[in-house]
Amino acid sequence: MESFILYAISDSIGETAQQVAKAAISQFDIKEDMYDVRRFPYVSTKEVLVEILQSAKKENAIIVYTLVSENLGDVVEEFCEKEDLHCVDLMSQILNILTDKIGESPKREPGIIRRMNEEYFRRIEAIEFAVKYDDGKDPRGVLKADLVLVGISRTSKTPLSMYLANRNIKVANIPLVPEIPIPKEVFEVNPKKIIGLTNSPEKLNEIRQARLKALGLSSSANYAKLDRILEELEYSDKIMKKLSCPVINVANKAIEETSGLILDIMKENGIKKKIHTVK
Repeated sequence: MESFILYAISDSIGETAQQVAKAAISQFDIKEDMYDVRRFPYVSTKEVLVEILQSAKKENAIIVYTLVSENLGDVVEEFCEKEDLHCVDLMSQILNILTDKIGESPKREPGIIRRMNEEYFRRIEAIEFAVKYDDGKDPRGVLKADLVLVGISRTSKTPLSMYLANRNIKVANIPLVPEIPIPKEVFEVNPKKIIGLTNSPEKLNEIRQARLKALGLSSSANYAKLDRILEELEYSDKIMKKLSCPVINVANKAIEETSGLILDIMKENGIKKKIHTVK
């Protein structure tokens, strides 16, 4: 059997064309030294494309391509027809089918899927960050965070951290406890990146009693007593004033509502990052 060369040409990273080509080749009993798949990524101009096609002609290569630009795709088709080269367009047919189905024209923007993948990995990184620096586990995290949440127990610090992480925001949260000094790192952070969370005494009493019950503990524990809650709220109020940070009362607010307020504050303070909209 004669050996052959396959060109995988793309206006993005080119991994799709290369992998499809290899997947097809794997369906035949062909030794690896009998073929060569060469990837040509980020082809965005006619001049570069024609140069690659001329090289393909010299090697009588098979061409597999994913070019969202109709103009570049036409260049490949016309060249291959003229020079009697085999070529496979992996993009146009499915785009045409989707256009008929959806009733809209495609964006024809190279690299969209790669950007989507990058967005996904940034989101995973933010989620891992929120887990690592949750509840003051490592105070050094506040220096790396996009946002720092501070508040006493049961002010939604953790769920808010995770919710915002899904919008690519790295959040560290620090619990405020009267008996435990606040980490010095918090005072080294730009106050614009800190948001205080508070709650009404009545709501905290209700939530903490429910928490104790869920843990199988007595609801009369000091943790849920109103006097203790008022003491903690007074302490947190002093800390937040010292930090000069905005404060949000989460009482009777859904996580989505509080998150929206936080994003608004970040925008006003000029620290709002590109966010990912969860659907």
